[in-house]
Amino acid sequence: MTIQQKGYQKVKITDRFWSKRLEVIHDHVIPYQWAALNDRLEDAEPSHAIENFRIAAGEAEGEYHGMVFQDSDVAKWLEAAAYSLEHHPNPELEKTADEVIALLQKAQGEDGYLNTYYMLKEPNQRWTNLRDNHELYCAGHLIEAAVAYYQATGKRAFLDLMSKYADYIDTVFGPEEGKLKGYDGHQEIELALLKLYDVTGNDKYLNLSRYFIDERGKQPHFFDIEKKKRQESSPFFFHDGYAYHQAHLPVRDQKEAVGHAVRAVYMYTAMADLAAKTNDETLKKACEALWENVTQKQMYLTGGIGSMAFGEAFSFQYDLPNDVSYTETCASIGLVFWAKQMLELAADHKYADVMEKALYNGTISGMDLDGKKFFYVNPLEVQPEACEKRNDQKHVKAVRQTWFGCACCPPNLARLISSIGHYIYSQKERELFVHLYMGHETNVQLAGCRVQLAQETNYPWDGDVTMTVSPEKAYEFTVALRIPGWSRHAVLKVNGEVVDHFPIMKNGYVYITRTWEDQDKIELSIQMTIEQIKANPLVRHNVGKAALQRGPLVYCLEEADNGGQLQNILLPRKAELKAEYDEDLLEGVVVISGKAERIDEKDWGGSLYRTAEIQTSPADIKAVPYYAWCNREPGEMRVWINQSR
Repeated sequence: MTIQQKGYQKVKITDRFWSKRLEVIHDHVIPYQWAALNDRLEDAEPSHAIENFRIAAGEAEGEYHGMVFQDSDVAKWLEAAAYSLEHHPNPELEKTADEVIALLQKAQGEDGYLNTYYMLKEPNQRWTNLRDNHELYCAGHLIEAAVAYYQATGKRAFLDLMSKYADYIDTVFGPEEGKLKGYDGHQEIELALLKLYDVTGNDKYLNLSRYFIDERGKQPHFFDIEKKKRQESSPFFFHDGYAYHQAHLPVRDQKEAVGHAVRAVYMYTAMADLAAKTNDETLKKACEALWENVTQKQMYLTGGIGSMAFGEAFSFQYDLPNDVSYTETCASIGLVFWAKQMLELAADHKYADVMEKALYNGTISGMDLDGKKFFYVNPLEVQPEACEKRNDQKHVKAVRQTWFGCACCPPNLARLISSIGHYIYSQKERELFVHLYMGHETNVQLAGCRVQLAQETNYPWDGDVTMTVSPEKAYEFTVALRIPGWSRHAVLKVNGEVVDHFPIMKNGYVYITRTWEDQDKIELSIQMTIEQIKANPLVRHNVGKAALQRGPLVYCLEEADNGGQLQNILLPRKAELKAEYDEDLLEGVVVISGKAERIDEKDWGGSLYRTAEIQTSPADIKAVPYYAWCNREPGEMRVWINQSR
């Protein structure tokens, strides 16, 4: 098997914002989650995930414990460890990862199969309930981890194991006689197989991914067929239909995002990747239609998606409630994956803008600053008493949790943050696209020329970026820099000379084509202003409200700064607001402060309703970045603020 490293870059992150998060992942999150996987955490539900593999490998005795997809937690931990090793070599962590991989090898069946739930609990029922039981989902996460570990360390053992598993899966599924004509209930294998194809060049994996994508939603419906074989007669919980799995229609006929949000964006990621690899225009058009639907009608300002707790799902157009929003952390993470692949289809800032929005807001809000507690759900408004007493929204919490019985989000967040350097660039022939701004150093190959790159910036606190471009020889190519959609003004310089960037700008990217030489410098200054953002009036929850945003960051009010009853704060439409960096608050953040009004609550006495006008008094307000909320005393929080005239 030929191994390839096409387009792969190892990036050393140097800036304060992301370096701190990488340090937290390496020093705290990865060891913490390792303890969780080994059932060594106090006051946390037992995972048993490693123990399941030990039992399957014959190293321990006992019964399977955990969710049917418990294996995926180990896979995501391995993937996070792999990415962490790229920028923070750690012999002890690598040794532990190698031991886990050896355990997986020992547990793996002779035919390549590896799923502890079926190996321990239902050994004779493989592939009998694809709809519910996540077999291919777990396989996909193991494959992704194996690819990442090979790329980070150069070691092939894990990759060989998962290639063997993928080869076995290829003997089970496909259009040929005697194979299952089906697909998984939780999409993941599709995008994983494409990553495996990238490093092996084996067309088998690309074709199998394409098969799973093309087969989904066809009639007669695979889930009906396997349900009949199981002699199951009960209706499926999600309206007795297959929109939950995005299997209600063939993927090219889907124009509106429906069902489980994480499953959806994982599938859309694979669709976009496959469309780029195969130049499939019909698949590309489907991706574009779904992108517009999600980002223009079903996405929160923070990059959160999936507003409905029932099914962890999309609900309907413009239904974006704040206090009961589900917005699972994994869904925002999946949106980042999808945005990255859409950028491979077209360099358009609308994709990178959403990727940035989700990265700085809806994903990292899922973890506290020290990496020891997590949100599964990320609401945009919290009243602690309501969280405690609302039975219909029991998953919405006013504080982060140490761990979860369904622990998909913490390791997913760890692998995303550890791999943050992989989202900065993409390239095509002699074009290098710069999607994100953060301090780092890396090397890329452009049409055979090695180019050293470095960025220096204090982003996201200010918009000044210096990028040093150093090819190994004088070489002509294009550097295309994104001008964020939130920017009102930007100044561009190359080697100190101002460049009029408007004539060379396309879809939000400035294309600088020249013969680059050692230590050439690009200086980009993006103006960051405080904006009062309004929602489309069809978003009924936000009529008459505004949200504060500065640069890529969405802000919120917290009770810790503003007192309780935040709904009584009224933000003037032309409020004078200022931004100031506070190095002692929340590990250093830019704070937005200004004058507002507050409804006089005492003026109402004991009345519930009355005809008199409300009375207000001046009030100082202080807003902090949304990602950092709930890192002090628990209390109220809200993103959308009522406005006054």
